[in-house]
Amino acid sequence: MSNPFDPSRRQFHRFLLAGLAATALPARATAPEWLPITPPQFGDSPGKIEVLEFFSWGCSHCRDFNPLIHRWTQTLPKDVVFKQVPVSFGRAAWGNLARLFYALEGMGELQRLDAAVFAAIHDRRTNLYTEDAVLAWVRQQGVDGRRFSDAFKSFSTETRVARADQLSRAYKVDSVPLLTIAGRYRVVGRPGQGQPGLLAVADELIARARREGTKLGRR
Repeated sequence: MSNPFDPSRRQFHRFLLAGLAATALPARATAPEWLPITPPQFGDSPGKIEVLEFFSWGCSHCRDFNPLIHRWTQTLPKDVVFKQVPVSFGRAAWGNLARLFYALEGMGELQRLDAAVFAAIHDRRTNLYTEDAVLAWVRQQGVDGRRFSDAFKSFSTETRVARADQLSRAYKVDSVPLLTIAGRYRVVGRPGQGQPGLLAVADELIARARREGTKLGRR
């Protein structure tokens, strides 16, 4: 007859109970750091890894992210191309901000006034959501009003705004800021790391795209 107080028997029971407890507990879900983009999208930069930031000057989170993303872009390898895509989500006000973006870009004024637009909207509560209000503001910034008005209403600007809206739909953008990598990966980020965590994941996805050769061609 076996001895119920045998140490080896007690140890076996402990292992058995531990195994049963482990199988009874639900598996802890791990939050994804990125999601696949389905279907994958082709970029406009053949031979390059394209990084897109979907954003709006009207978004306070985009305003907080703006200095981080611009510092980050200064460190990107030569095989990476970074582009911003202003979104409207069908809002007329944000659509005018997209027109402002492309008008300033076409005039070579975007880099100078990018942070100033965020500051005007979010710090000074300046209305930049109508054509008249935008025109008055850019004149105060030393921009030629006639040239800007022509650029704001130009066919080129309207075409680029329509293209930005098309991209937003293709990438299924439902919130901003949003980073996408190589037309295949949507950056979610890491719990508890905030916006810097988005950039850490983006770095890893750029390396992944390079390893997998996901430098997608022209749309």
